[in-house]
Amino acid sequence: MKRYLIFSILLLALLAAGCAKKPVEPAEPDPPEPEAVQPEPEPEVPEPKEEKEPEPLDERALYQELYEALPTSHTVEKGECLWWIAEYTEIYNDPFMWPLIYKDNRDKIVNPDLIYPDQVFRIPRDFQKNELTESRREAGAPRPYLPDESARLPADLRENLGWSF
Repeated sequence: MKRYLIFSILLLALLAAGCAKKPVEPAEPDPPEPEAVQPEPEPEVPEPKEEKEPEPLDERALYQELYEALPTSHTVEKGECLWWIAEYTEIYNDPFMWPLIYKDNRDKIVNPDLIYPDQVFRIPRDFQKNELTESRREAGAPRPYLPDESARLPADLRENLGWSF
């Protein structure tokens, strides 16, 4: 008990004394700098620019350029099937178009249900409306066998279908 009493007294003594603080020296104010009178700058007048009319965007040409930049081949990875490959955004963005890949790669594909990793398939990019509708019919797509407007199709085929770019 004596220990606790002595410890308490020492603790109170430390708290009462507080921490030693460094004396703060008053800071001397900086002498005021003389104000120099500067002439006001003349406001800059921007030179009149000739307004050019923005060139109209040729949406078809822009779409065609983007379409031509899409890959023309695909290397099969483990677990993929033709359905999934056709569904990729950079391929066709429509799984019912897988027969197009199958028909163009018959030299490499014996059975469309059996494809193997590391096979490299050509992705046909130039096809007609009848090839498109036939491949979607074979894949089991609902009638009228036309894909969504989000499908990656050649520009002339989109134009033929009356879709925007």
